[in-house]
Amino acid sequence: MENHLHMAKADDPNNPASFLRNRWLQLVFGIICMGLVANLQYAWTLFVTPIETKHHFGLTGIQLSFSIFILVETWLVPIEGWLVDRFGPRPVIAAGAIFAAVGWICNANATTLPMLYVAAVLSGIGAGCVYGTCVGNALKWFPDKRGLAAGLTAAGFGAGAALTVIPIANMIQDAGYEKAFLVFGIAQGVLIFALAMMMFRPTPPKGVQAAPRVVTNKVDYSTGKMLKTPIFWLIYALFVAVAAGGLMATAQLGPIAKDYGLAKLPISLLGMTLPLLTMTLSIDNLCNGFTRPLCGFISDRIGRENTMFVVFLGEGLAMLGLMKYGHDPIAFMTFAALIFLFWGEIYSIFPAICADTFGIKYAAGNAGTLYTAKGTASLLVPLASVLSAGGNWDGVFIAGAVITVTAALMAKFVLKPMRKRFIDDSNHKLAQQSPATSDPYKAVA
Repeated sequence: MENHLHMAKADDPNNPASFLRNRWLQLVFGIICMGLVANLQYAWTLFVTPIETKHHFGLTGIQLSFSIFILVETWLVPIEGWLVDRFGPRPVIAAGAIFAAVGWICNANATTLPMLYVAAVLSGIGAGCVYGTCVGNALKWFPDKRGLAAGLTAAGFGAGAALTVIPIANMIQDAGYEKAFLVFGIAQGVLIFALAMMMFRPTPPKGVQAAPRVVTNKVDYSTGKMLKTPIFWLIYALFVAVAAGGLMATAQLGPIAKDYGLAKLPISLLGMTLPLLTMTLSIDNLCNGFTRPLCGFISDRIGRENTMFVVFLGEGLAMLGLMKYGHDPIAFMTFAALIFLFWGEIYSIFPAICADTFGIKYAAGNAGTLYTAKGTASLLVPLASVLSAGGNWDGVFIAGAVITVTAALMAKFVLKPMRKRFIDDSNHKLAQQSPATSDPYKAVA
């Protein structure tokens, strides 16, 4: 089988497999894969206008392709995570590489909207395979640093786009969007496929314990069993609430800046002069990536719920700050950056708390199931358009702040004691079983 090498060979210092099994190296491979597949989401905006200019599909029709991509990428992750738990990371990432490459090749040759939508489905499957696998792998390799590992992996999803957006934009301008789709699609697919061949089923080092302040379960819950527990649905609801609250604010920064009369205001920073909105979005993306490993690391030290309480509360206060002081250019940039700083960590803390609560054996499938909360939250984003009727954005900020502050209080005073009771009960039942089933990597609910 692809990941099951004989232990003697794996331990042989002359065998390349021994070197490749280093968990930090495996984490790096996952981060690179995430960076390569990120263009399917973050570089899409560069292609919209060229596609419309050539085919006149209409912007709404073209952007529907992006929505299809997000829904497929999000909602299929549980299935892809289940495949990872069953067969290991290599075949799932390899399949993701193929789907991602074929999706972009189809984009390059699409002459009708249905063809564009088919490409979106293929690309979404590819992105989901890579995302779900890499996050699940990070959780399994690092039981002692789950927050940090998940955060670094999630941060890679944005970092890759930051490195390749300019080359993609240049190729679109010089050779056309079809060439960019074709070249980068094939290149990304080949590189991800090559990295997949060096990925192994996680085998956490013996004796590695969870961080002292992190409450963990020794019992492994399958996804089906997990879905029957009230604690999962509380975690899911908090994920939806915070993701929706942040999305309602962050997705509307462009229109807000325009209504405030700030969007095109020139701002100078570090020797660069850019329109305020462009500068703000650049800073926000850096904050969004930086906070994922940072808050993951902090949660490993002070506990998941304690970190949630601080950052969710901070996000709510940042939204209120943007509402009250956002007409000032510097304040607009500052509070927008803080919103992203306090919001982006959900993609590290929630996968980590999922693995802490339901064990590591099915971590990829379980975290993938929880990740569908992102898709659920996206369905609530249009509410911002209703709340901002007439150009009054106060309703959006107040709604977002109320949601996130409520989530902060729920995490601290409801989730924390409820999760501790759930884990204590699970571990107590395990202790009553025979010693042969007390291995935390073998006990299954």
